[in-house]
Amino acid sequence: MATCLLFLLPTPFKSHNPIPNYTKHHHHNFATKITCSSLTAQSQSAKRNLLTLISDQDRGLKTQKNPSKRASIIEAIDDLAFHGRDTVTTGGTLSATWRLLWTTEKEQLFIVENAGLFGTRAGDVLQVIDVDKRTLNNVITFPPDGVFFVRSDIEIASPQRVNFRFTSAVLRGKNWEFPLPPFGQGWFESVYLDDEIRVVQDIRGDYLVVDRAPYTWKE
Repeated sequence: MATCLLFLLPTPFKSHNPIPNYTKHHHHNFATKITCSSLTAQSQSAKRNLLTLISDQDRGLKTQKNPSKRASIIEAIDDLAFHGRDTVTTGGTLSATWRLLWTTEKEQLFIVENAGLFGTRAGDVLQVIDVDKRTLNNVITFPPDGVFFVRSDIEIASPQRVNFRFTSAVLRGKNWEFPLPPFGQGWFESVYLDDEIRVVQDIRGDYLVVDRAPYTWKE
């Protein structure tokens, strides 16, 4: 992570007598790397703990009825966010098709839970972000052919915060499409980001844990 990289950049020094000073500065560099390794180990431990806690929660459906489990998961998120506090999470690595692992967002969970009432089931729930194009799509798939997605424009507001504004929404089947009007705006903060997962808190205090999907979703 970026925090780790900072610890791998010791202050440059000049010496006209490198042999006597080698031991001193070599020891300094070694200590720096140990600090970095320690931080990485701590963040990876926090990450494993979070993923273990959410692994049996059916994307958050079970958590809704278990306040103590929810509290444990949020505590684990806060712990991981602490390790990611000095990192930039709004750069190019934010661009991806992100797949839902767990959330507290009631609207998403309602659709996932009740899709069967409409003769279908919810597949992958996605966030598709393109930082360069300043776009965000929130997507719920209904295999084999259905999809509901909300288009948004985004703006990078800080090293971890992204502002968004909904622009349109579409409910689409195999041979039909029903457009819906845009409805709202807000922000989210990616409090932790690595090459596998991203952890998010938004303007409403909801939480989201996603991983990088093994495919790229496109309209």
